[in-house]
Amino acid sequence: MEWHDDGLIIGLKKHGETSLILEAMTPAHGRHLGLVRGGRSKRWQPLLQPGNSVALVWRARLDEHLGLYAVEVVKPRAANLMASALALHGLNHLATLLRLLAERDPHPALYETASTIADHLSETRTAAALVRFELAILAELGFGLDLASCAATGTREDLIYVSPKSGRAVSRGSGAPYHERLLPLPGFLGDESVEVGSVAVAEAFRLTGYFLERDVFQPRGLPMPQARRAYLTELAKLK
Repeated sequence: MEWHDDGLIIGLKKHGETSLILEAMTPAHGRHLGLVRGGRSKRWQPLLQPGNSVALVWRARLDEHLGLYAVEVVKPRAANLMASALALHGLNHLATLLRLLAERDPHPALYETASTIADHLSETRTAAALVRFELAILAELGFGLDLASCAATGTREDLIYVSPKSGRAVSRGSGAPYHERLLPLPGFLGDESVEVGSVAVAEAFRLTGYFLERDVFQPRGLPMPQARRAYLTELAKLK
């Protein structure tokens, strides 16, 4: 069996004395692993790094086998990413989120978004895109938030809260009596034309973090990712 696809490297694991198991997010084949023979050589070590985009050829006798990767680096980002603590933690968090997806399950839109985010992880403005990516991951896993209309009245105006129980938006008027029990809804999550500020971004990460922890990580017996905490800590330093 053989296929050709693009990929974003999200992980590497030593295999034997000279080889690597490369983990990549691909548009047509999802999160996919393969063996790179000689991947730990002096020639390949600087090139096979998380964050780099590659062209992949995967070959195996049977589909369920690990298979072998032939790799060509088409967009090296790793050096720039490693020069920025914000970017490095952001990349690690991006990889953690992608690993929540089932292996070999295609998510082409998430691949494209992840690749675009990887281009700009050293920029603080990319935090808004990363928190939207968390929302997209929640949706793909079946825990999407409904931020389009008020859970109580159906109105699409003045939505400033989210119900922690249902994950649905709540308008100012409907939520006023219960505001202490509701989560703030930053305007830019529902309307991309709304200006993104550092306070709104922090609130957005608290919102997505609540649902990620409750619906995704806790049921799997996992703590919230250290990479996420490190990224948010670094982001707070750069306000």
